[in-house]
Amino acid sequence: MKFQVLSIVHHSPHPLTGELLSAADRLEQVVTLGETAERLGFDAYAVGERHAGAFLSSSPTVLLSALAARTSRIRLLTGVTVVAILDPVRVAEDYATLDQLSRGRLELVVGKGAEAGHFDLFGLDEERQWDLQKEKYELLRRLWTEEGVDWEGEFRPPLKNVTTVPRPYAGPPRIWHGSATSLRSPELAAKHGDPLFTANAIQPREAYARLIAHYREKFEEYGHDPAHARVAAGSGGLLIADTPGRAVSRYKELYEAKVRQSFKPHLEGRAGYNTPFRTIEDAIADGPQLIGSPQQIIDKILGYHEHYGHDLQSVTVDTFGQSTAEQTETLQRFAEEVAPVVRREAPSTLWEERGEE
Repeated sequence: MKFQVLSIVHHSPHPLTGELLSAADRLEQVVTLGETAERLGFDAYAVGERHAGAFLSSSPTVLLSALAARTSRIRLLTGVTVVAILDPVRVAEDYATLDQLSRGRLELVVGKGAEAGHFDLFGLDEERQWDLQKEKYELLRRLWTEEGVDWEGEFRPPLKNVTTVPRPYAGPPRIWHGSATSLRSPELAAKHGDPLFTANAIQPREAYARLIAHYREKFEEYGHDPAHARVAAGSGGLLIADTPGRAVSRYKELYEAKVRQSFKPHLEGRAGYNTPFRTIEDAIADGPQLIGSPQQIIDKILGYHEHYGHDLQSVTVDTFGQSTAEQTETLQRFAEEVAPVVRREAPSTLWEERGEE
């Protein structure tokens, strides 16, 4: 198993104290955490992209470029690049620049995004979101794999003999497809032989297992070697304590206050927007959240691995508004007490073999 740290750069008052970091301090916290993740031996660091709601992640290329300048080894991912609302030419240019700056450490995770408001913000019809996603992804793919591209589609002007610059550092970066609720992203990933990154953040395990099973089935149907069907999984937040009882007593008020704070009443009933695990006990028992003792977290990740067969586990430590010191402590405990066991029990060759796909 490989491990990634993800931030979607929440920027809301602390659920218990009401304290709110300045935008500058919050962004610095994200970059500092990326440096910490590299020092602790994590394999990747990801920054999300949100254009609506209480987030500061509208420009992940800028944040990841800052991190590229302050790190040397860790892979840089997105989580996700909202390609459905963006111009693929601009995406190709910006992320190839980042790939050059980081000397080939970039990988893209593309998706339609998890916020309902960004289609209106960019003047796009949300009802066409999957058409937008498919067309724009397929153009991006061509721009990174071909030169002198001739192209015509529905959602942007035609291209004639276009070669975007700069070119990626050492060939096209790997593109994952982010998937939270719909079978359409797994279908698109499988069609092109790309890896799948399932959110695994809010819903019960069975919902994500269904997406992954569909992906693996279609991957083989499209004629790809099933051994190359890479899968990654997220998590709904990481909190570690010495024992199960201490995890509940230490984090119960924080977790449940955050659930209340982030509840979206206008999206109630729509899968993937509000967690059904309203108490910390429910989250520990059945939710995707990684909360509890180190052994509880090991058991949960390995339990997911039994169903998902995933190569990459993503963790998030800034969901609940904790300080930089608290986030660092959590990452260090995970790196020292959880990761070595999971790596041993669920080994993966992801990022170890050149030309594996």
